[in-house]
Amino acid sequence: MSGDEANPFESLQEQIDDAAAYLDTDDDVVERLKNPERVLELNLSVDMDDGSLERFRAFRSQFNGDRGPYKGGIRYHPGVSRDEVKALSGWMVYKCAVVDIPYGGGKGGIVIDPSEYSAAELERVTRSFAEELRPLIGEDRDIPAPDVNTGQREMNWIKDTYETLEHTTEPGVVTGKSLEAGGSEGRVEATGRSVMLTAREAFDYLGTDVADASVAVQGYGNAGHVAADLIDDLGANVVAVSDSSGAVYAEDGLDTRAVKAHKNETGSVSGYPDADEEFSNEDLLTLDVDLLVPAALENAIDEDLARDVRADVIVEAANGPLTPDADDVLTEADVHVFPDILANAGGVTVSYFEWVQNRQRFYWSEQKVNEELERHIVNAFDDLTECYESLDVPNFRTAAYVVAIQRVVNAFMDNGNWP
Repeated sequence: MSGDEANPFESLQEQIDDAAAYLDTDDDVVERLKNPERVLELNLSVDMDDGSLERFRAFRSQFNGDRGPYKGGIRYHPGVSRDEVKALSGWMVYKCAVVDIPYGGGKGGIVIDPSEYSAAELERVTRSFAEELRPLIGEDRDIPAPDVNTGQREMNWIKDTYETLEHTTEPGVVTGKSLEAGGSEGRVEATGRSVMLTAREAFDYLGTDVADASVAVQGYGNAGHVAADLIDDLGANVVAVSDSSGAVYAEDGLDTRAVKAHKNETGSVSGYPDADEEFSNEDLLTLDVDLLVPAALENAIDEDLARDVRADVIVEAANGPLTPDADDVLTEADVHVFPDILANAGGVTVSYFEWVQNRQRFYWSEQKVNEELERHIVNAFDDLTECYESLDVPNFRTAAYVVAIQRVVNAFMDNGNWP
């Protein structure tokens, strides 16, 4: 993390403070909600294919368990840090609370660039991490899931390692598994689907038609491309998308699925043959569009860049894509930002459905999963807008945190505290 980049953990704490100002909650209780309960830091020593031994730093943060077991993904990325994992685990607490599912928040990560390692090496790294996590995780304690650069494969490895060492069958120990390992229908599309649902509800709430909207999507991984596809299916005009290679633009709209096929074939969206032009990620973020969907990593839009944002509505597919200073700029400019803890909550919501199915050993159809997801997101959106109007909070992010923090505080007060 560069020296002038916002610290994600400090951003989280600032967001909590902003929301707590609208709640009748003691300062000491708020302070408790701004810090993780525990953070595990590891050094994993793993054999490489060439016989050498390599060390990897790894983390697992358990932020708050007042409303249920800790829940959150595991990411593999060179930029993973202690503060990032703490922040992401905190965002998970409030994400679960805002959509009213019975989880707390956790997050994990390994400092690694997975593109530099073989599948066999990644399996050994993953199983080493799972072995160290074994005393902490479990379907009633802490439930990992996929995140940046992890997916069904890694979750299957964690599940298998845990079950082998514990001499048990416990598919609910992780979510985001393959269907054959106990995963849920609808899980792969869930995050992008909740982004679409949030965008649909947002435009309806604001009295405009999403079918007439021009859209730019920054980040074309799973969440970004699924959101682009589903928003396109609503009739919107997706004019620009990007990945780490840059952005492609077509004034009359892109074929979002064809762009994804091109990315699958070539490794990037750049060079898509039907684009009118190509430019940088930063230029995409400042396009004059009705809807901007930041779907990459955190801190994509800082205070300076926010001054150049021309979108009317932002729906956050990524975790923490705006710095708090950027939020202030966009609030002042009357840009409506619908926050990550609602918009990308589809992943954890369908993970909850997967966990429920694992525990019952009874599995749902994709239609049922999507119907239940829509119900949760629409209800959460209605709770958010009701809070926004009734408390006259400055923006929708603060409203979401007010709703979520109140639910966590209620659980804490109802449970009581003891030494």
